[in-house]
Amino acid sequence: MVGNFAGRVAFITGGSRGIGKGVALRFAEEGAKVAVIDINEEALNEVQTEFVEKGYEIFTKKANVVVAEEVEAAVKEIIDTYEKIDILVNNAGIIRDNLLFKMTDSDWQQVIDVHLKGSFNAARAVQKYMVDQKYGRIINISSTSALGNRGQANYATAKAGLQGFTKTLAIELGKYGITANSVAPGFIETEMTKATAERVGVSFDEFVKFNVSKIPVARSGRPSDIANAVAFFADEKSSFVNGQVIYVAGGPKA
Repeated sequence: MVGNFAGRVAFITGGSRGIGKGVALRFAEEGAKVAVIDINEEALNEVQTEFVEKGYEIFTKKANVVVAEEVEAAVKEIIDTYEKIDILVNNAGIIRDNLLFKMTDSDWQQVIDVHLKGSFNAARAVQKYMVDQKYGRIINISSTSALGNRGQANYATAKAGLQGFTKTLAIELGKYGITANSVAPGFIETEMTKATAERVGVSFDEFVKFNVSKIPVARSGRPSDIANAVAFFADEKSSFVNGQVIYVAGGPKA
C-alpha cells in the first residue's frame, strides 16, 4: 500500500476506541503497520477484526500502561514482529472527575498514573530503539483541560504535565532525529465524553449541543480531527517541528 506512512510502524497506547482508534485508523489508511495496546480486551479484539477485514496490518496486545514490565514486553513483541517502532502515540487515558472536596486519593492517583506514568513508561521503552535507528516521532495526547477545567483537578494536572514531558523529550531526544510534540483536543465525541454526559446527568445530545454552543466553528470534534494533527507531527517532513503543543478545539483555546 502506498501512503504517507508506508513502511512505518506506529504504536498507539489505548488505541482500541475513541481518539486512539481514530489515530490508528489514519496511520493504517496511509500504509503504516499499526500496533495497539489497551486494557480492554473486547475492544482490542473488535479493532483487530475490523482492521484485518479492511486489509490493514495490526498488532494488538492487552497491556496496562501503568505497569512498566507490561509496556516493555509489548514493545519487545512489536520490535520482534515489525523490527522497529517509528511513531509512538501516548493516548491511553481515563477520567475520574469530581470537585476537589469530593475527589478521593484513588480518583487523583489513577488519573495521574495512567496519563503520566503510562506515557513515561511507553516513551522510555521505545526511545532506545528510536535512538538506535536515529529516527522517531513521539506524540502525546494532552487536552484543553490542561488550561484548567472545573471538576478535573486530576485530569487537568496530568494533561498539563504531559506538555512539560513533551517539551523535555524534545530537548533530550532531538539530536537523535526524534521529535516530541503534543496534541491537545477540545470537545471530541468519544466514549469518554459520553461517560461524562452520563455522570453529569444529561443526554449525550444535550451535552454535545451545550459544548458546540461554545465552539467557534460551531461543531463538535471527531477522532479524525485529532488524527489529522497527529499525522502532521508524525510526518517525516515535520522534522523541524519539535516540542510544540497544538490545540485542536475548533477555536483559540491557548
